[in-house]
Amino acid sequence: MKPYKSMKESIFNTLNELEVQSTLEKSRMVDTLPENRMLAITKETGELLNMLLRLKNAKNMLEIGTSVGYSSIWCAEAILEQAGKIITIEQNPNKVKRAKENFLKAEIQDAVEIKEGHALDILSKMSCIDEYKEYFDFVLIDADKENIIEYFDLILPMVSVGGIIVTDNMLYPEKYREHMKKFSDYLKENPDLNTITSNIGNGEEITIKVR
Repeated sequence: MKPYKSMKESIFNTLNELEVQSTLEKSRMVDTLPENRMLAITKETGELLNMLLRLKNAKNMLEIGTSVGYSSIWCAEAILEQAGKIITIEQNPNKVKRAKENFLKAEIQDAVEIKEGHALDILSKMSCIDEYKEYFDFVLIDADKENIIEYFDLILPMVSVGGIIVTDNMLYPEKYREHMKKFSDYLKENPDLNTITSNIGNGEEITIKVR
């Protein structure tokens, strides 16, 4: 059943196809090289992102960690209603190729721009461009955890006041839990932010830039 009656058939079918693939990978029922695994957000997280984007009426979104495009498609489904656009960053060339194919299947390719390369390098360049100052009203961070604070610090000046930043994997995998708790505590020390940790999916930090 579609979560929204208005969801395009192409988006619905592509999301279903990717959910099946993700389930097979997580259950180890298919043999996939570690670097090619989807490592996708959960369906529940996709629904959460879609709802937050709708509540925010977001138009300009930034995503760190495209993978094969599952989360991007969930977000594009909502942001298209505002004639918005997603800029998404991915380092793995194979995943970039797969994401582009999935965007075509879902018929959302015009709403998504992929920047291929190292996220820190790309974000550093973007942060120097005046156009991106307080430009994004929604951000999803779903990339390597080692650089999570560096990503956030580069992103924050590019987020508009009232903008939302969602960070995935706050609770799972458990090996990152202590590291992500330190990240959450780091955010709570910033008086310009309000932040909470939700147990939806793999754990989502939902952060609002209040000033």
